Amino acid sequence: MISVNDFKTGLTVEVEGDIFTVLDFQHVKPGKGAAFVRSKLKNLRNGNTVERTFRAGETIGRAIIENRGVQYLYASGSDHVFMDNETYDQFELSAKQLEWELNFLKENMTVNIVSYQGEILGINLPTSVDLKVTETEPGVKGNTAQGATKAATVETGLTVQVPLFINEGDVLLIDTREGKYISRA
Repeated sequence: MISVNDFKTGLTVEVEGDIFTVLDFQHVKPGKGAAFVRSKLKNLRNGNTVERTFRAGETIGRAIIENRGVQYLYASGSDHVFMDNETYDQFELSAKQLEWELNFLKENMTVNIVSYQGEILGINLPTSVDLKVTETEPGVKGNTAQGATKAATVETGLTVQVPLFINEGDVLLIDTREGKYISRA
C-alpha cells in the first residue's frame, strides 16, 4: 500500500481493480476543508486517461510492473508475434493493443513488454527509432521564409512532417512519444 501523498509521475498503482500509471498530480490544501490530491491517471489495460481526486493520506495499492526485453517477429493477420529474449517463448498481441506502437515497430526490433502478475499490458518502445522514408515530394527552393516542412511517409506507414531537404530513401530519427521528426540518422 502507498499513500497518495507519495505520488510521483510514472508511479503505477492499483485502483478499484485496474492498473494505472500516474501522469500528473497536484497536492491541494484549500483554506477551508480537508487537503486532497488531484491526479491524472492512465489506465494501462485500455489506455484511457482519467482524472481522480483522493483525500490526503488515503492509501491505495501499489502495482509492481515487470518489464522484459522481447523481440518483434512478424504480423500474423491482425495479431503481432513477439519472442521473449530470455525464454524464447512466443506470444501474440492484437493490433488493438498496439495501435500507437505499430507506427514504429519493425521486424526484429527489440522492445520491452509490460506485464502485471502475468497479464501482458502492452509494450514500451525506445524513445526514438530509425525509419526509412518511402515516399515524399521533392522540396522546392525559394518558397520558404523559414522552417518550412513537407509530409513524408516512412516504412511503417506513419506520416511525419519533415524539413524540405529530406528525400526518399533517407533514414530518419523519429520520436516515438509524439511521432515527430528529430533528425536524419
